[in-house]
Amino acid sequence: MMIRTFSSAVLRSSLLIAVCGLALAGCDKKTDVTSEAPKSQVVAKIGNEVVTVQELDNEFRLGNVTAEKRKDPDTIKRVLGELVTRKYLVQQALDAKLDREPTVLLDILRSKELVLANALASRDVTTKSSSISKTDIDNYIANNPLKFANRQVMSVEQISFPLSSTSQALIEATKEMKTLDEVDQKLTGMGVQHGRSAGAISSGDLPQDLLNMILAKQADDIFFIRSGVNGVFFKVTGQEARPLEGEAAINAARQYLRQDIIKSEVGMTSVSANLAAKYEGDYAGIMGRDVTQPSVK
Repeated sequence: MMIRTFSSAVLRSSLLIAVCGLALAGCDKKTDVTSEAPKSQVVAKIGNEVVTVQELDNEFRLGNVTAEKRKDPDTIKRVLGELVTRKYLVQQALDAKLDREPTVLLDILRSKELVLANALASRDVTTKSSSISKTDIDNYIANNPLKFANRQVMSVEQISFPLSSTSQALIEATKEMKTLDEVDQKLTGMGVQHGRSAGAISSGDLPQDLLNMILAKQADDIFFIRSGVNGVFFKVTGQEARPLEGEAAINAARQYLRQDIIKSEVGMTSVSANLAAKYEGDYAGIMGRDVTQPSVK
């Protein structure tokens, strides 16, 4: 049985915008004026720069550190140490005038854009998510039995590896293989780093097309999916009915509905942005706009 390929990610989709690790506040050009915080709010000083309680709290927030852990000395030491190190590196970069290099300036601008775009998207999603009603949740549970009443949990054996520019050739080379052992040997022979493990997949987390393929599987079927930055070969080794009910179902339905809001927001934003943009020259042709200029050949 040849390996059956599915290109969508298994993981639940979410709007995750990566933000440059270098703090934007520290990337501004140096000036002779240094803003001062009240001494009660300062937790550390690095040269003319200070680290404030607000900055430390923000690091906790971005790191999803719980309120209890924020009082733990080891946690504080780790997070504050990382923040101080970053501030020190920013000072060194400014002293070296790296903030004047064109590529660095572009990276700083991109980071600022990502932070602002993420803030707006998060605000809009939060506002719309707050309007999810009990009726919305009940209807979602009733209309999606494979996520709730008829939920299945499948045991799988899987091989995962990081995707790269050569991954398509690897997929082609393995598509006629019948066992994970053969795939494992092929990846090893090609020098591809990979890991083999057992796992579980819930029917509620799978795209419908992939779920239909799995439910109609043959005993020796192997599947391939792209999941984020990884490729995954897997075989279903067992299947168990495990309904999701009560408070757990309500919480899951609310999360699924929020994910639908995110998908809708991403789609509408992309359409609006494309309509608002005026592409120039050959890029208009690439982006599917009617232009009088010759297109890229």
